[in-house]
Amino acid sequence: MLGIQNYGSSSEDEGEEVKGAVETQHSNERLLTHLKPVDPALSVAKTMQVCAAPVVMPTNNDDTRVFIAPGKELMHNPTFEELYAPSFGPENPFQTQQMKANRNMLSGFVEQAHVSDFQFENQRRTFTSYGYAIDPSTEKDGDPGDSIVVSAMIAPPEESEGKTVFETIRKRPLDKKKRNKNDDPQDITGFLGPWGGYVGEQRVMKPEGEEAKALEEILAKRQKKGKQEDDKPLEEKSILHSSDSVDYQGRSWIEAPRSETHLRSETPPDKCFLPKSHIHTWKGHTKGVAAARWFPGTAHLMLSAGMDCRVKIWEVYGERRCIRTYFGHRQAVRDVNFNNSGKQFLSAAYDRYIKLWDTESGACVARFTSRKVPYCALFHPDEDKQHLFVAGTSDKKIICWDTRSGEIVQEYDRHLGAVNTITFVDDNRRFVTTSDDKSLRVWEWDIPVDMKYIADPTMHSLPAVTAAPNGKWLACQSMDNKVIVFSALNRFKMNRKKTFTGHMVAGYACSVDFSPDMR
Repeated sequence: MLGIQNYGSSSEDEGEEVKGAVETQHSNERLLTHLKPVDPALSVAKTMQVCAAPVVMPTNNDDTRVFIAPGKELMHNPTFEELYAPSFGPENPFQTQQMKANRNMLSGFVEQAHVSDFQFENQRRTFTSYGYAIDPSTEKDGDPGDSIVVSAMIAPPEESEGKTVFETIRKRPLDKKKRNKNDDPQDITGFLGPWGGYVGEQRVMKPEGEEAKALEEILAKRQKKGKQEDDKPLEEKSILHSSDSVDYQGRSWIEAPRSETHLRSETPPDKCFLPKSHIHTWKGHTKGVAAARWFPGTAHLMLSAGMDCRVKIWEVYGERRCIRTYFGHRQAVRDVNFNNSGKQFLSAAYDRYIKLWDTESGACVARFTSRKVPYCALFHPDEDKQHLFVAGTSDKKIICWDTRSGEIVQEYDRHLGAVNTITFVDDNRRFVTTSDDKSLRVWEWDIPVDMKYIADPTMHSLPAVTAAPNGKWLACQSMDNKVIVFSALNRFKMNRKKTFTGHMVAGYACSVDFSPDMR
């Protein structure tokens, strides 16, 4: 028993020893694996090599045809059977004719074409609006009705006649009218040609119905708001403020006094002096004074034009009183001027009238108007032309009137603005005018074309001009606060050395005058 027991125990111990020795050997081999050379079968160079002729498994394919899409571009030359073979795959029984049609995009077949942008947009809008359009694939020689594509959604109007949205479908009322025809060229007076109008045509269209009533209401409101101006001339009258119209010798009050000083002398004094003291102030106008003129020759009387629509004449010597007041204008008087004798004078006012007055009696001899505001008026200085006078108006014209007939004998129309002044020069053969257009023009008498035009970008308007006593110079008040001098001879050149500054005119005309000795 002991032997059997020992036998069993010895064999198990040996088996365990052998198993432990094998495991120890395998662990030692794993530790030394990285020191062994690489197996050629497992080499990276072996696995990364390119195989030029790989092994391909043969397949049995009896059908060698190439399946293509006939509607697309052909990349090779197929046979007839291949090109017209039926489509590959089962057919959809639910497709419509439109779906079965050949197409190269989802909505249809698109092909390249050259179409005008306007014609394409014209047909597109026509189809959208009227429901029809012209089919571009049809020929022009066929029936026009066959080339129209009609939409089932929109019924085309019967009166459309195949017109597009850019053509008028409705006929205008005037298209039905008949024209007056006379194409006979031999009929000189009655020939109409293509210029013949319509039968019963109205040249002037007037508002009717509600439009006419609305216009009448607007005009009535304007008349109520607007100032009612009476175009009829005012009745002229005058008031003599002196008790006696003649003196003790029977001489009229317009004659120069002989007791005060010698006023008939035509020679200027040897030397003139500047005034040093205030002598007198004439008061009588209720508003501003627009112009004042001396009595010609003697200057013993002074004529004044007021903004109160009145003209007054004053004594310069003696009591210095107002002798007569002239009433005859509805609006402010702009200018006054005597004739050479002083027996008559002109008054120009904003009521668009120029009136000729008798100085002594105060009667209005004549009235003149061109329906425009006169800014200045004066007689021609020559003795044989005392029946003529010129006036500068607001409509850019210089108008010459004849006091005997009351008619316009000449017009000078070259200015671009209202005429402010008129001055005679060169022995009264020429005259100089200034205007709001900032220019100075020289005219020959009775020739309506200016012979000299003076304008400069630096020039301003010249509202007041005075000629020198010797007739060689013109002193002009400029609106840039200067007094400039022009030559009154042939050249009419500006004397830049004679420019006087210092006044602040502030938009008003500052009159200029010379002393008799020209100093």
